[in-house]
Amino acid sequence: MTNETMITVQQTARPQGFPTPLLFDFVESPVPAPEPGTALVENLLWSVDPYHREAMDGDFLWSLNAPMEGRTLGRVLDSRDPALRPGDLVMHRKGWRTHSLVTHAEVRPVPDLGPGVPLAAHLSLLGGTGLSAYVGLTRIARLQPGEDLFVSAAAGGVGTAAGRFARLLGAGRLVGSAGSARKVAHLTERVGFDAAFDYHDGPVTELLAKAAPDGLDAVLDGVGGDHLEASIASLRAFGRIAWVGAVAQYHSLATPPPAPHNLFDVVEKSIRLEGFLVRDHMDAQEELYDFAVPHLRSGSLELDTTVVEGFEHIVTAFLGMLRGENIGKMLVARPGLDG
Repeated sequence: MTNETMITVQQTARPQGFPTPLLFDFVESPVPAPEPGTALVENLLWSVDPYHREAMDGDFLWSLNAPMEGRTLGRVLDSRDPALRPGDLVMHRKGWRTHSLVTHAEVRPVPDLGPGVPLAAHLSLLGGTGLSAYVGLTRIARLQPGEDLFVSAAAGGVGTAAGRFARLLGAGRLVGSAGSARKVAHLTERVGFDAAFDYHDGPVTELLAKAAPDGLDAVLDGVGGDHLEASIASLRAFGRIAWVGAVAQYHSLATPPPAPHNLFDVVEKSIRLEGFLVRDHMDAQEELYDFAVPHLRSGSLELDTTVVEGFEHIVTAFLGMLRGENIGKMLVARPGLDG
């Protein structure tokens, strides 16, 4: 990769089950010059997210043999738009490429939030990942101080953010699920969970009941399937479920997991189950800054990230994230990126 060469990642075929590197192609081309009303951005930090797996299955987000999209942070190199100046740091969604041509409407300036707020925070705790956790807890589950909460996939980006935010919001007992003993230890020793379990260790309904013997008030679920069934079983009357993802079915869309067998308990216990997309809550961004930034500055809120260096490893990072190799938010960074 040189300053004269742009590399884009393109998906070449639809996956059958778990994706493989053979479904992706790295395409080289000259770095484009900006046209009037556009700016050339050198991308520095890329987010790989669980929703990218779902996007691989249809044209609604990713078309075959075309540049892929994703949340990205970069620096303006050249501009023919007076609103975008060389040196400006911006966030945009034209990711999975080393350089992007953007318009002013397609970017959001990276705000200067002062010391203690690293660049990685803008694609993790302060980005779509953190916003999903914050919205799920405050707007959908409406977590109140002292209430007991379960977070599924708790060692991932949204899950770790939710755990840390829940502690700051005054949650009572905080329980999480994860996919390994190492992740369980991270949740209880570093993030602040009172209890966590490896979902491979037995039926999730039994594991959750043991971890939360007195029941739960709220759930943030990013898995679905057996985790959703377990959540319904453990919730008290008038409990709330904020449903943000369905990792359990991402690789088996042809035969998704069955619906929870206890679904009618939603009625019998007056449970509110609500799914949401963070894109419908972008108005909460400033609210998230007001909530989280003071804690980042003081050191009372830490980032949970796994950073892979080198754009050439973005597919490896993505597939590793799908296999659960990361703790916290999975990011890809240009080597030597400071902050």
